[in-house]
Amino acid sequence: MRSPDFDIKTTWLAISKMYNVRAMREDITTNIGFVLIHIDEENGTPATKIAPLMGMEPRSLTRMLATLEEKGLISRKADEKDGRVVRIFLTPLGIEKRQVARDVVKAFNKAIYENVSNEKMATFFEVIDEVNKLVKNTYQSYMAEGEEVAL
Repeated sequence: MRSPDFDIKTTWLAISKMYNVRAMREDITTNIGFVLIHIDEENGTPATKIAPLMGMEPRSLTRMLATLEEKGLISRKADEKDGRVVRIFLTPLGIEKRQVARDVVKAFNKAIYENVSNEKMATFFEVIDEVNKLVKNTYQSYMAEGEEVAL
């Protein structure tokens, strides 16, 4: 019997490698591209909101933001209304790289929709939604048992 978790993982790894090949031409990585996509171009995004959107641990995001800042892709500014909040803004270079990342993601999604029927896509999304519910429920039950598990 096939293992869904194995197929999900290997498929994501293949997609990530494909994205990374393209990202390397832009001196970024897949993860950097995804972070850039999640930053609001006009209003910036609170740093604390980015990690949950990405499914990242805050520590990992802190390192990632430092890298983005070193590369000149973002800037950090205190929120005008709440000085405790740090907002992340894209620099002109960050906006440029964000657009590249968006274009690559859109092109791949377009290719999927052109090569997989609407019926199969609907089934895929039904199944992946069920898998996500199962993951969340299992995670919550692990946490209720007191296990230290980070997703």
